[in-house]
Amino acid sequence: MLKATGIQKSYGQLPILKGVDLEVKRGEIVSIIGASGAGKSTLLHILGTLDVADKGEVTLNGVATAGLSGEALSVFRNRNIGFVFQFHHLLPEFNALENVCIPAFIAGKTRKQAEEKAMGILRLLGLGDRAYHKPNQLSGGEQQRVAVARALINDPAIILADEPSGNLDSANADLLHQFFITLRDSFGQTFVIVTHNEGLAKISDRVVTMKDGMII
Repeated sequence: MLKATGIQKSYGQLPILKGVDLEVKRGEIVSIIGASGAGKSTLLHILGTLDVADKGEVTLNGVATAGLSGEALSVFRNRNIGFVFQFHHLLPEFNALENVCIPAFIAGKTRKQAEEKAMGILRLLGLGDRAYHKPNQLSGGEQQRVAVARALINDPAIILADEPSGNLDSANADLLHQFFITLRDSFGQTFVIVTHNEGLAKISDRVVTMKDGMII
């Protein structure tokens, strides 16, 4: 359901990706590991249409993303891709429920539709009783689970995560990783995760190692 072919990317004279090929099946958890500077995050941003490759092609759910631009690309991204980053990027003035609803509002859902869906996801992630708390009233682990709920709200084809547990203690990291497994097993959710966490890599369906801008 995701296919990247011949992805190349340079910044100035510095080559970051040197011809990366990657395929991901529906319902698969793929972890991408490698030293800092290997090109992992750059690849993830290109897969998520947040950056553009110099050469190569990305196809998601049968759509070649290079053929999209402007509003069409934004709509495609909103409906098909969920993002989770190392830092949760929650909006501090909104509570957990409101933060989760934002992508649904962008997609044109009514407040009732968005809030019902968001509350269901928050309950699934063990946060039903924290829905009306603002980010500064939540623990780091809870904030990251809210970010995962936000990524799930539009039923994305894929979730792309960049060091999702990198800012958490080991107990909260393990809890987050188990939620990823639950989402895969119960809903067939697909994940591509950049991580340095060995525990997360071990429970993934497949581990891809990058070095010097290549998959090895």
